[in-house]
Formats: sequence, C-alpha cells, structure tokens
Amino acid sequence: MTILITGGAGFIGSAFILEWVDEVKEKVVNLDKLTYAGNLDNLAGLSQDAHELVVGDIADRDIVTSLLAKHKPWAILNLAAESHVDRSIYAPASFMDTNVLGTFNLLEVARSYYETLSGYEKDKFRFLHVSTDEVFGSLSPCDPPFNEETPYRPNSPYSASKAAADHLVRAYFKTYNLPVITTNCSNNYGPRQFPEKFIPLLILNAAADKNLPVYGDGQQIRDWIFVADHCRALREVLFKGQPGETYCIGGNQEKTNLELVHEVCEIIDQKLPSPDGLSRTTRIAHVTDRPGHDRRYAIDDRKIREKLGFRPKWTFEAGLKATVEWYFDNPGWVERVQSGAYRKWVELHYGSKNKKGD
Repeated sequence: MTILITGGAGFIGSAFILEWVDEVKEKVVNLDKLTYAGNLDNLAGLSQDAHELVVGDIADRDIVTSLLAKHKPWAILNLAAESHVDRSIYAPASFMDTNVLGTFNLLEVARSYYETLSGYEKDKFRFLHVSTDEVFGSLSPCDPPFNEETPYRPNSPYSASKAAADHLVRAYFKTYNLPVITTNCSNNYGPRQFPEKFIPLLILNAAADKNLPVYGDGQQIRDWIFVADHCRALREVLFKGQPGETYCIGGNQEKTNLELVHEVCEIIDQKLPSPDGLSRTTRIAHVTDRPGHDRRYAIDDRKIREKLGFRPKWTFEAGLKATVEWYFDNPGWVERVQSGAYRKWVELHYGSKNKKGD
C-alpha cells in the first residue's frame, strides 16, 4: 500500500511523513518541488523502502500521471503550497501557480486515475486537500470561531489562492464524484519549521540576542496547534473522514502575538540567560504592520471531535518548550537553513537528475 504526498519536504509534510512511516508503516511517495522551504534534512534517515522522493512540480501533468500509474496510491495528500503571507504580498504570482493551477492539475490527473479504478480500490481511494483557516478572513475579538459553515473572506493573495483551491476541490466532488476531503487548520508550530515563520524566527533571534520584530501593536490573535497534533488529525481524517466533507482542525489555544513573544522569551531566558542580564522582552521591536493583516483567527473544532474523535494532545506550553529545545539541540540544521547550504546540497544531488524519477 502506498500514498502520494505533495510538498512532503516542507514543515507539515515532512512531519506527517515521519509519523506516517513510524505509525502506519506504509510507503510514501513524496513529490516536492524543493523550493526554499523544502528541506531534505527534514527527512534524513528514512529508507528508500519507506520514502521515495521525486523532485517535481505538482503543475507538471506528466510527472503526476506517471507517479499514479507507477505506484497506484490509495490516497493523495496535497500539502504542496506557497504559504507565507508576506511573500504573497510582494510576489503573488507563484502562489497562483502552485496553490491554484497546481491544485487544479492534481485534481484533473486524480480524476483520470480514479476513473481507472474499480471495486475495493475505488471505494478506498481518497484525495485529501490540506488548507488553512486564513480562507475565512478575520474575526473581531467577540466573534465566534470559524467552523465548516463559515463563509470565505480571504484577505491576502495567499489566503485567496488557498480559497480558490478549496473551491476547486469542492467542485470536483460535486461535479465528478471524486472522493475529496478538505481540512482547514489553524497556525502550526513545532520542530523543523522554516525560520522566516514567526515562532522559529523568535526563537533564533532571541537566542542570538537580536531584535524580536512584532507587527503593529502585537495584539493579533492566532489559534496555535502543535504540528504533531495536526498530523494525527490528518491521519484520522484520511481513515475516517467522509468524502465531500470539510473538517476544521484547531488547537483551542488562542494567543496574541505579543503574549507569544513573552512566552518564548521566558523559556529562552531560563535556558540561556542574556549576557546583559536583561529579559529578551527588552528586544521587542514593533514594526509597521503588514497590509491587510488579519486581526484574529480561531477554530471551532467540534465537528472533528464529535465525528472522528480527534482531540489535540499537546498543550501550547509543552509544545512551545519542545520546539525551543529542538532548535537548541539542532544547530546544524539551523546553520544549513540560514546559510542556504541545504539548497546547494539539493542542487548537487538533484539538479542534473531526471526529475520524473525514472
């Protein structure tokens, strides 16, 4: 039995693969374009029998078609995405190419593949599309959390591209009966996250006694979920979720950005006191807010709790401490990411190879 994961060298994708191989023990074929956030260090130690990497673009129909024909996966998990809001504001084209056109291509190829299946194989097949809570827009402090019926109101090129992909996925279920499932998850954090994201940026800057940039007044609120819990939720959805359904996944742990900074500083101050004896909170630097910055995200996860029995295991405090410890314990990973050395390794080993994996 084999599954195909797109974007499996990224933060969430690699975490899912590591847990899948450990817990489910089925082979994973991983199609990843290996952009700036795709890091093979995240998958170090996996055997070829457990994990096969194919370097390629989800928008390349020939590659996707050949992988489905060769491996005959019982599920496709689409985690390939451009995902950083700041990048989408200044360079939105790649978000449209990957998140919209790439998802469209996957759906088209999956539809053709699904039509060749019969019996048990057809009944078992699933297309799991992993999305974000940002498609729902912004909440005020008193608004009820997002749920599966919340209207879409995306406010950034990133969230708009993900919203478009979500609509395409839904349309392929309604029009073609492709057995798709969509998940919309809150903010993830944990080991191996690319350090332009908020939590690893804070950890690494605080450890290096650098300024800690905070947008605007720092009162933006996010619901945080530890990446291992998100991966567990995805497994539950894949095994128990119903085709055509959407499931909101959250950690029920809302924090303002400023509260988050203070918690990171407290952990690092205890672990590595600052040379000047001051708390790292003195290095908080409020910077100009980004355009269209959503004020609050929150998830009502009653559906996945009641229908699939999923509940997060990690408290935010335990998850944040484990995350800080991981970055302190893996300076080599951090150095290679920050220096770009991992990109040179990828080019050396994969740049001249046939990207179709033939």
